[in-house]
Amino acid sequence: MRMLVTGGAGFIGANFVHATVAERPDVEITVLDALTYAGNRESLAPVADRIRFVHGDITDGPLVDDLVRDTDVVVHFAAESHNDNSLGDPWPFVQTNLIGTYTLLEAVRRYDVRYHHISTDEVYGDLELDDPSRFTESTPYNPSSPYSSTKAGSDMLVRAWTRSFGVRATLSNCSNNYGPYQHVEKFVPRQITNVLRGVRPRLYGDGRNVRDWIHVDDHNSAVWAILDGGTIGRTYLIGADGETSNREVVETVLELLGRDSQDFDFVTDRPGHDRRYAIDSTLLRTELGWEPRFADFRAGLEATIEWYRAHEDWWGPRKDATEAAYRAAGEAVTK
Repeated sequence: MRMLVTGGAGFIGANFVHATVAERPDVEITVLDALTYAGNRESLAPVADRIRFVHGDITDGPLVDDLVRDTDVVVHFAAESHNDNSLGDPWPFVQTNLIGTYTLLEAVRRYDVRYHHISTDEVYGDLELDDPSRFTESTPYNPSSPYSSTKAGSDMLVRAWTRSFGVRATLSNCSNNYGPYQHVEKFVPRQITNVLRGVRPRLYGDGRNVRDWIHVDDHNSAVWAILDGGTIGRTYLIGADGETSNREVVETVLELLGRDSQDFDFVTDRPGHDRRYAIDSTLLRTELGWEPRFADFRAGLEATIEWYRAHEDWWGPRKDATEAAYRAAGEAVTK
């Protein structure tokens, strides 16, 4: 199988490439990545001799056409994905998430290439903290930010190209990923690396915002389950029943690193901050037989902390640059 992985130097994409190289040696992988600030070629260093890397943009039509022509399947991870950044400058999100997806869809349509689209649960908006319901494949879209609205738009493009042009596509909307190689601007690695450096964590609002966490390895095993057995045109929600408040995450990080679990501060909430996400992954589990390995969020978080302990050479320089940028912008925390 010849596979094109877009955004394969980013957090989830790089972990997908690592897992595929280790578990599926018959897959020939080409990674296409623009190496924006969120992409890091060093994340692919352990598998660099097993893959082909192309530095380029998914909005570059001729380049995408050349790559897709010689491909059996495209897995589309590439996205602008930081909520705070989308509030400051929405254009890169429109360009990458909408125009980039359109460019890929036209190429896979032209060459009849199998396509899988990675998306987010944030397209559904949010739920009330006391609402027992969870997102399902039939939940109406209600995005809150430029980031989530452009991801919602990209999902709709995939559905339209499947229905109108017969593109062989599947989609997945996942809950919040955490794990190795995640950029230190994101919530879990930022808190871990802050504590490792002796910095007191800070939380938006009251810290009660709930995210449904899933270890990146579990997310990517679900993607492979969909590639292997998913129904064309269908959307699958990927989640591991990991609902945890931001406050609980910080308290657990502090505890696992030997600090007082209350050693953090609250700061003013950000505009439009979604209250709760929760995924119902029943379809994925019943139709495709998928189950998460890290069903216990605490165990997955502990493994993630150990990875960051051992890889300051990877995150240290990015940490310095990210924190300098936050100080310059007067920002305190991420989502």
